[in-house]
Amino acid sequence: MVATSHRADRVFLHNISWEQFERLLEDLGDRRSARIAYNNGTLEIMTPLLEHGYFKEVIGDAVKDMADELALNYESYGSTTWRDRLQRAGLEPDNCFYFQNEPAVRGRTDLDLRQDPPPDLALEIDMTNKSLDRFPIYARLRVPELWCYDDGNLKIYHLQSGDYAEAERSLALPQLPIRELPQIIEAHRSEGRRALRQAIRQWARRHVTR
Repeated sequence: MVATSHRADRVFLHNISWEQFERLLEDLGDRRSARIAYNNGTLEIMTPLLEHGYFKEVIGDAVKDMADELALNYESYGSTTWRDRLQRAGLEPDNCFYFQNEPAVRGRTDLDLRQDPPPDLALEIDMTNKSLDRFPIYARLRVPELWCYDDGNLKIYHLQSGDYAEAERSLALPQLPIRELPQIIEAHRSEGRRALRQAIRQWARRHVTR
């Protein structure tokens, strides 16, 4: 085990076996603020900052509100640890959702990527401030869509032939211009969370009724 960088908000390690990775997950437990990502022997342990937590919650709530306005069933699994031993890949998204595959996982708490589909949509906040590239990890876990929020911009990526390509529209919520969300958030965040969520619902409703 070799540490290559250590900052106040993260530790970046090399030469971590899968067995060490799983033992670390067990030792850390579920009730922790630290987040992890593992890619073929390289491990990052990161403690999110306050701004990260704010946008994680706001955009996660927005996904749920938009789904409600579109009358779509969904499941949300938050920052669940997704891992695949054969792919030597594992991470914890800022949030993740099932839409297309929602019927297959509805109400379940025993998901296993060896036999169950991965989340249809994963959310990542502040990608450029993370040392370990998440895209190859998500690709090996076969997550079809990523939303990446960074510095006021929200980008959508679709998995195509093993790589992610930027896209204009969401696969999970194709009816809505998702990339407009940061502008709505900035316009209403000073009004409080309830007003912000109402604004997002109204915006979604306008697009549904067009």
